[in-house]
Amino acid sequence: MSAPIPPSVPSVPQLYVPTLAALRDLNGSGTLQEINERVIEREAFTEEQQAIPHTTGGPRTELEYRLAWARTHLRIAEAVENSSRGVWSLTDVGQSLLAQDDETARKVVRDAVSAYRKVRAADSDDGESDEDEDWTEELLQLLVGLQSDQFERLAARILREAGFTAVTVTGRTGDGGIDGIGVLRVSLLSFQVYFQCKKHKGSVGASAVRDFRGAMAGRGDKGLLITTSSFTAEAQREATRDGATPIDLVDGQALADLLKEFRLGIDVSTRVVEEPTIRREFFAQI
Repeated sequence: MSAPIPPSVPSVPQLYVPTLAALRDLNGSGTLQEINERVIEREAFTEEQQAIPHTTGGPRTELEYRLAWARTHLRIAEAVENSSRGVWSLTDVGQSLLAQDDETARKVVRDAVSAYRKVRAADSDDGESDEDEDWTEELLQLLVGLQSDQFERLAARILREAGFTAVTVTGRTGDGGIDGIGVLRVSLLSFQVYFQCKKHKGSVGASAVRDFRGAMAGRGDKGLLITTSSFTAEAQREATRDGATPIDLVDGQALADLLKEFRLGIDVSTRVVEEPTIRREFFAQI
């Protein structure tokens, strides 16, 4: 029997219309982060709601998990589509659903998902896969299980692969919440960047950004906060607050993408799928 649903987190069907509306607000297309941020803003989810961990104990939050399934269900209903580069877009079907009342729109999507499951001879979500893919969830679970010093060394390796030099891990010395330092050169300019690693379950809030900025005070003007989970909308706003030292944020999905890009602990294989297309003119000319 599944774990009880936290009452403060909307169900997957309740997120269908907010997701479609978020895409409409984004002029018809957006990345996962853009869509999630817009849904959170539209629905005015609190930082506490955003921080509730997923019921299985994984690194994603319950809200992220349900938003992912909402997108998957909308894709099954052909209300949205996504490209290989992770950009989601609103279809004509999605536009038409936005013209309906919420309950009607939810019913259309639920019916499409039900028909899909019958075709797949499935009676549950087992066997489906959401757009974040199983490998991402498995990878983030593995990262959460690393020792702190292992995670810091991994972060240092990522920075080196990304072009940083003079990367040093300092976390083991208890350096005021700073786990490492690296230098990034851009043309004639170079920047000393301080980084902090947070293995986390549930979203990282604004207070963590403020604490990291405080640890950097008087040392440098560039910070990088890396987590296995996600950042609340408040944390993202705090990271770019006017008049404060900017902090760049790397969440779990971006971290997984970097590991995949640099082939760090991940092997990527490409499958070729045959899709025969009939050329009627060939047969007409026999």
